[in-house]
Amino acid sequence: MASATGTGKLSREEYRRQKDLDAARKAGTAPAAVDAEGKTINPHIPQYIAQAPWYLDTGGPSLEHQRIPEYDRTSDKLDNWYDRGARAGPAAKKYRKGACENCGAMTHKKQDCLERPRKRGAKFTNKDIAPDEVIQEVAAGYDAKRDRWNGYDPAEHKKVYEEYAALEAARQKLREEEIDKQMTTDLATVRKVAKAGKGEGGAEKDDDFGSSEEEDEDQDKYAEAADAVGQKLDTKTRITVRNLRIREDTAKYLINLDPSSAYYDPKTRSMRDNPLKNVPPEEARFTGDNFLRYSGEAPEVQKLQLFAWQAASRGNDVHMNANPTQGELLHHQYQKKKEELKDTTKVSILAKYGGEEYLQKAPKELLQGQTEEYVEFSRTGQVIKGKERAKARSKYPEDVYINNHTAVWGSWYDTSSGQWGFACCHSTIHLSYCTGLAGIQAAQASSAQNLLTSSESSSAQQQQQQSPEPSSSAPKETESTKEDRRKKAEELYSKRRLGEGDLNLDESKLAEALKEEKNRRKRKGVDDEDDPWTAKKKKDKYEVTEEELEAYRRNRSNAEDPMANYVDTGDY
Repeated sequence: MASATGTGKLSREEYRRQKDLDAARKAGTAPAAVDAEGKTINPHIPQYIAQAPWYLDTGGPSLEHQRIPEYDRTSDKLDNWYDRGARAGPAAKKYRKGACENCGAMTHKKQDCLERPRKRGAKFTNKDIAPDEVIQEVAAGYDAKRDRWNGYDPAEHKKVYEEYAALEAARQKLREEEIDKQMTTDLATVRKVAKAGKGEGGAEKDDDFGSSEEEDEDQDKYAEAADAVGQKLDTKTRITVRNLRIREDTAKYLINLDPSSAYYDPKTRSMRDNPLKNVPPEEARFTGDNFLRYSGEAPEVQKLQLFAWQAASRGNDVHMNANPTQGELLHHQYQKKKEELKDTTKVSILAKYGGEEYLQKAPKELLQGQTEEYVEFSRTGQVIKGKERAKARSKYPEDVYINNHTAVWGSWYDTSSGQWGFACCHSTIHLSYCTGLAGIQAAQASSAQNLLTSSESSSAQQQQQQSPEPSSSAPKETESTKEDRRKKAEELYSKRRLGEGDLNLDESKLAEALKEEKNRRKRKGVDDEDDPWTAKKKKDKYEVTEEELEAYRRNRSNAEDPMANYVDTGDY
């Protein structure tokens, strides 16, 4: 719909006519639409291109909104800048009202004056009145505003050239005077003096006395210090390995697309780790930069380069690229002298302090080598055939028995007291003397359970002595008392004692206990002589029953219960 111009709502009939007109224009039976400038509009242009937005709509068919608007580009000129220091005509003779009180110019006030503050301003002296500045209005465009060199005069840089040329001429003159004072015709001496003066004055070029060889050496130095293309480190510490790849090769970051694989640094184009860990290095096409850096003869080349740098920093003339054979020979001599000095130092130390026998050991191949011993193990780890391997020992002393003990400290744990001890005598005192089997029996006799059982048995014997019965029934009573003691001990050390676990409660006794507990809570803990609960407590030996404990647990208040303080008033 190239002719759709209006954005208003069309009626159904108008919309149908518009569609028919657009179809006729596309078929060529109707003339094409014409814009305000008389240009025809292609009817096959889509509607989203031909229709203007609401803020650019002109009310008629047009493609003006698709064209670049014509702006005034005169302000975008980069050479359009202020005329610095321009003055407007001759200065005034007398002070004018509203002018600067310091210099007398009309274009600024006293607080904006750039001249030195006078002792008495032009307002009071009417002398040395400064001319007015030219106020310029420079309409700078987007690029002109942000141009840091806009308004710069290239002729100002000529002053810098002139200053350096004057210094160069002064140094040249001083060197010529020194050569004249030498009074010699030896060319080597002249060059030496010229080179000394050159070193004192700086690294400048001497056209008269400097030779072309020296100039070439300087150029080589500067070329060596320059950064080479494709090298990621600076010139003093780099290794001359280029990171540029051939365009036909696969990029490193495309070898393994897993984000958790080897890290790729896009700035230096390096991938140090192996991107394919499951592929052997000999089969992989790329194994990482570290593999190439530390394999083959690369470590030796790095050592030679490091030796050359260190030697050059100490003043020796060693260069790996200029003379690699010399550098390798010097490095070999250096390593040989270093080993000799190391051996000499070792021999002198051993001769002075001794201890050479402690340095003798088996070869590394034998210490970490394989053995021909055959050992067969079972599924549980026991040795079936062969000699069992020795267990790995720690740095601490092991299996050290002290004070006649046959077990180490910590080989036994007392579950009743929660302490460690010796398994040979069950003693929980460290550094104690071993008592053997007698100590084990004494520990068992002094346990809390045995003491409780013995006290109960003694009380039962006292009761038997107080109430003697026929001798025929004595064995039966002894067996019953043992069974009672066993049950009592189980109850004391079971969860039923604390009201936990599976309980067999008597419903009638539980109802009676609940009633007594409610009565006790009504009294709020005050003892009464006529109360059966008080009478029970005053007995010599009384034990709380399971029903009474369950009644207490059911009636006690829970502070965390949100309904604990709720009182039902009965008002609905």
